[in-house]
Amino acid sequence: MAQVGSFVPAAAAEIGVVDRLFTRVGASDNLAEGESTFMVEMKETADILNHLTPRSLIILDEIGRGTSTFDGISIAWAVAEYLHATAHRPLVLFATHYHELTDLSRTLARVENFSVAVREWKGEVVFLRRIVPGPASQSYGIQVARLAGVPTAVIERAREILRNLECGELTEAGQPRLAQHDGGGAGQLGLFGGGDHRWREELAAIDVDRLSPLEALTRLHALVDQARKDQS
Repeated sequence: MAQVGSFVPAAAAEIGVVDRLFTRVGASDNLAEGESTFMVEMKETADILNHLTPRSLIILDEIGRGTSTFDGISIAWAVAEYLHATAHRPLVLFATHYHELTDLSRTLARVENFSVAVREWKGEVVFLRRIVPGPASQSYGIQVARLAGVPTAVIERAREILRNLECGELTEAGQPRLAQHDGGGAGQLGLFGGGDHRWREELAAIDVDRLSPLEALTRLHALVDQARKDQS
């Protein structure tokens, strides 16, 4: 803003000179050329990564949407790591609703998290319109859906599903599972880590000493069938 002569709404600021401003904001497609919204997003992202300079300012918004959640998080995480690792070290503002990406600050020295301040008051969500250090405790997407008028039954079911999903994001050492390297680069990253916690819970609930041989075989058969269905 200062570079183009605009008013800067701040009491004080350290302002450097940028030679290029790259943005990947908004959602649009190019159906006439056979390009989906996601393809357009990836082409624009590729252009940024291939042409950035040490004095570039890069603003990225919601990289990874428009495809599966697994793919989206994986691409967003890898893009953020690349921008941090490049020798050019550009200035980057990376906005995302993938909460997993806030764990990048645990492994990348120059990554800092900021979020919009939010308060809950008598069951209502109040957006304070202030930027504060640290990640948001949650995305408040379900609360926004409720404010938009989504039926109560859908909201309650969404909350139940969310509780099932929110587990196991970090390793036992407190590091983000998504930051781990598998060595070969193959395989699909799990949404919340390298292991399926549901299987561990089911196995932990089995009292082996009380199972008859037939019951043990039946339980094993059921687990194998479910594992094969999940892989298909």
